[in-house]
Amino acid sequence: MNQLFLVELNNRKNMGKKLYVGNLPFSVDNDKLKEVFSEYGNVEEASVIIDKFSRRSKGFGFVTFENDADADKALAEMNGKDVEGRQIKVSEAKPMEDRPEGGRSFGGGGFGGGNRDRGSSGGNRSFGNRDRQRRF
Repeated sequence: MNQLFLVELNNRKNMGKKLYVGNLPFSVDNDKLKEVFSEYGNVEEASVIIDKFSRRSKGFGFVTFENDADADKALAEMNGKDVEGRQIKVSEAKPMEDRPEGGRSFGGGGFGGGNRDRGSSGGNRSFGNRDRQRRF
């Protein structure tokens, strides 16, 4: 096997369990997220996902624990708990490659996607006069 692949595989084994945290209040930042979950054990990393255009929270994030047992306890006790007036959703994070096809995407491969015009699947399609008038 490729040595780089083996190193990456070994690094993944040494990482703690990662949890997905949804329905977060927009006021929660990385530090607050870490503080909330630190009650259950050593938090390796806590990150709130930020919209790259507005620079505001998207309302979800991820928490990685050093110890899998601590992550399991946090999952059991934090799912449905009220944080700053919102009931958060906690589940085990799924790797990107394990997510089902067709999740949040722009459609059939191209921006604007789907079968919107004449059976096109997105990507390289021509826009009619009507679409040229739109401002994105």
